[in-house]
Amino acid sequence: MICFCLLAQHDVVQHGWTPITTTTSVLGVVFESGVALAADTLTSYGSMACFQNNPRILTVNQNIIVAAAGEYSDYQFIRDVVEEKVRTEKSLNDGISMKPKALHTWLSRVLYNRRTKMKPLWSTFLVAGIQNDVPFLGEIDKLGTAFADEQIASGYGAYLALPLMRKAIDEKREKFNSKLTKDEAIDLLKKCMEVLYYRDARSHDKYQIGIVTKDSVEVQNLALKPRWEVAKLVQGYE
Repeated sequence: MICFCLLAQHDVVQHGWTPITTTTSVLGVVFESGVALAADTLTSYGSMACFQNNPRILTVNQNIIVAAAGEYSDYQFIRDVVEEKVRTEKSLNDGISMKPKALHTWLSRVLYNRRTKMKPLWSTFLVAGIQNDVPFLGEIDKLGTAFADEQIASGYGAYLALPLMRKAIDEKREKFNSKLTKDEAIDLLKKCMEVLYYRDARSHDKYQIGIVTKDSVEVQNLALKPRWEVAKLVQGYE
């Protein structure tokens, strides 16, 4: 009986309790005719910058793009499931495609279901798309908590990039009573990714920006040109 109890204590499935290969911040902003997402391509193994070419912006269809932060293998799992859903839709040949709000709701149920089973997917997902000609941007975290907003940032970006995004959107609304243009949104994300590169030890100089409008979906591969002369301006870390 004692041997059985000792065996039972150690015969517990513990994989998936903590993230292993992780990614950092993902950013999203709504502009006048669509939505733009940004995420770098680095995957870290613990504190080691291990894999430097792992994209995490997924083109779902002509209306939706998805980006993820957190455990990269969990993103790969969701990517495979979503791609299978898209293939199933195409095989029906009924002219109906998935909408961003539907995918946002479905992902929230998937992540909440895994959380209640004590096997959470350690990832945060941003869903961006166009529904009824209106831009949509929503987030789902590992607990299944979901919301929509004009600007969203996860991870370290919630502390450094989100204030910059809110300021740019508020200034455009106050001065011109309008939303950001596509070019302004891209420039804003580039600025935020540069700030994160200087401040976030888990970030990378190579990143992607995904843009979805009612007419097209595109993913741009970009790289920063660091300006390390700003290092002398950083104080308080001696």
